[in-house]
Amino acid sequence: MTRVDAIVVGAGHNGLVAAAILARAGLSVRVFEQKPVIGGAARTERPFARAPGLATSTGAYLLGPMPPEVLAETGADVALLRRDPHYFLPTLADRHLLLGSDRGAARRRFTDFFSEADWRANERMEAEIAALRDDVAPTWLEEPLSIEETAERYVRPALRPAFVDLCRGPVGDWLDRFGFASDLVKAMYAVTDGFSGLCGTWSTPGTGMNFLVHNMCRLPGSDGTWMIPVGGMGAVAAAFARAARDAGAVIETGRGVARIEVTGGAVSGVVLSDGTTVAAPVIAVNADPFAMLKLVDGLPDDYVRRVEGYRRPGTTMKVNLALKGLPAFACLARDEGQHRATTHLLPQEDPIGALEAAYRQVRAGQLPDFPTIEWYVHTAVDPSLRDAEGHHGSALFVQWVPHTLEGTTWAAEEDRYVRHLLSICDRFAPGTSDLTADWFALHPRKIEEHFGITGGHIHHVDNGFGFADRLPYATPIDGLYACGAGTHPAGAVIGCGGRNGARRILRDLGR
Repeated sequence: MTRVDAIVVGAGHNGLVAAAILARAGLSVRVFEQKPVIGGAARTERPFARAPGLATSTGAYLLGPMPPEVLAETGADVALLRRDPHYFLPTLADRHLLLGSDRGAARRRFTDFFSEADWRANERMEAEIAALRDDVAPTWLEEPLSIEETAERYVRPALRPAFVDLCRGPVGDWLDRFGFASDLVKAMYAVTDGFSGLCGTWSTPGTGMNFLVHNMCRLPGSDGTWMIPVGGMGAVAAAFARAARDAGAVIETGRGVARIEVTGGAVSGVVLSDGTTVAAPVIAVNADPFAMLKLVDGLPDDYVRRVEGYRRPGTTMKVNLALKGLPAFACLARDEGQHRATTHLLPQEDPIGALEAAYRQVRAGQLPDFPTIEWYVHTAVDPSLRDAEGHHGSALFVQWVPHTLEGTTWAAEEDRYVRHLLSICDRFAPGTSDLTADWFALHPRKIEEHFGITGGHIHHVDNGFGFADRLPYATPIDGLYACGAGTHPAGAVIGCGGRNGARRILRDLGR
């Protein structure tokens, strides 16, 4: 029987981070991945039948809250590109908002689009979130405390009540504190960072915690914004895989774990899907918590109930697009870098009311008439992804859609709804539908199938669960650990789950 010091279940980015750190500490490490490729949802693929040479980040698409310490401790080298400008809000009239690193230009554009009062509110909000980012950053590299204990130990006294309210409450209450005059500016911030990957709206507790997570960007040169890895998100996974292999870890794809063996209350190894048994006293599970429950027997009832309490269906849809050219926005025909930014398509009238109406439709199992859409054209920043024919890789990140449709199925509705989403793009950038050479759509059920994530939930566990409320790294079974996105600090391509889970393992081993 093959025997190693540690087994990692799943070669998503967190699993690869864990493997690299364990191997660098001198352990013999074997990573088993069911899929034929590494990376989990951090992949660069060529999914377009009509543009087979065009590469795109099919799942995760930006790198933001990953702490630079994770890169340093694993030795991973990832080339990153800053998007400048990074924020584009078009309208159906002749106005637009385009924000980048030029602070003076940002103020002029913001006050022209909204008002001086909104700019002052924006300054107050950005100052507070920057201060919280500085205070909270060390906690992402440690075992989590409760939100209240975190506030007491790490957050400056003046911001402790605001921090707890943000983490426990809805994003709407937090944004209302700053005195924004325009509902549109509040809606764009709530959508971008509060709703992303989470089934919750303006008044849903937990959307504030999600907002904090999405504003923890500390990568060098990011200035608090999300960045694009050169070569797509698969390059991030590849960098961690190289670091793990360089340290001696062995990564095997197409070899899934069928069962985790437990002997005398402690793990003893795994049985692979082909029947092979590999022994190990330590097993770190990168898979989502619900997949972990299926792999192992003997977990206490209270632990199983805790895991089941995290279960939520995914409500995110990703539509990957192959475009024959760059879209032309009616409100901004000249090139000012808008294609490099995240484009936010929002309802123009009563935006908060429209968001609430869309959320009610989704909760009723209906596809919303106007969901929130974040639109990207990554090849405008990283042209290395383009094919020989010059296609652009683009994507629509859609929030929210139902996991299960009422009275119909995704198989029946997918194409129609993609065309409907493109028709919304056409309102802002006429002719986008005609520019679309092909698409590869991932609704929640296809996310589950394509990436192997239970329920198609892109974060494994809602980011409304924060700090010690998330899944602990150590389980009640000796030698069994969780190191995936369901652990502290959050779901996204962050790497702390893998890093902190590995650190906990080494501490328990006395290493």
